[in-house]
Amino acid sequence: MSALRPTGTARPLPATARGQRARAQIVDAAATLMYHNGVSTTSLDDVLTAAGAGKGQMYHYFDGKADLVAAVIERQLELVLAAQQPELDHTDSWQGIDAWMARIVREQSRRGGPFGCPLGTIAAELKNDDTFGPSLDAAFARWEAPLARGLKAMKDRGDLVHTAKPARLAAMVIAALQGGMLLARVRGNVTVLRDTLDGAVTELHRWAATSAPAKPGSARRKRQTR
Repeated sequence: MSALRPTGTARPLPATARGQRARAQIVDAAATLMYHNGVSTTSLDDVLTAAGAGKGQMYHYFDGKADLVAAVIERQLELVLAAQQPELDHTDSWQGIDAWMARIVREQSRRGGPFGCPLGTIAAELKNDDTFGPSLDAAFARWEAPLARGLKAMKDRGDLVHTAKPARLAAMVIAALQGGMLLARVRGNVTVLRDTLDGAVTELHRWAATSAPAKPGSARRKRQTR
């Protein structure tokens, strides 16, 4: 059972490849509809129509809408993490952090302009729903984890001061990233996202050890849209 599923609602994943494909098709359809139209206005019938599935399939894989929404949260997290690899797993140096942020800006510059964050979008709608609070918290924790590991490696290596708290710094960066993505989507321009990430890097450098390399002057240029 996934750590992202509400307690008491999750069903085991299908054992067959065919079942896994059918379930994934329903989840992908739900994720698209909920991202564009919102969770509350997306009905199960809407999802079934978009997925070309029947109610029998829906209730074979999910107990109801809450179970489906939890699967959508998990799916959106998977998409977010995949779009930031392999750079996210190599944020254990200043250069690695800069490369990760550059990738984020590139991704947001594609597909017709900034599209925000699918995980952040659903989190904003469900923020007051206690049913999904643990699932959302676990999702963001999984996003923060690779960066926290990278920052811990930098601290252990002496690039960060011994008082630096990698987990808290990682949470700060992801929080800033969320805000930057949201405003970039609203304004239809990645400039605010780029500026936000520059600010996050500046904050991280406040924790740099005196022996650590200076902030790369090319960081901002690397993140500019080409």
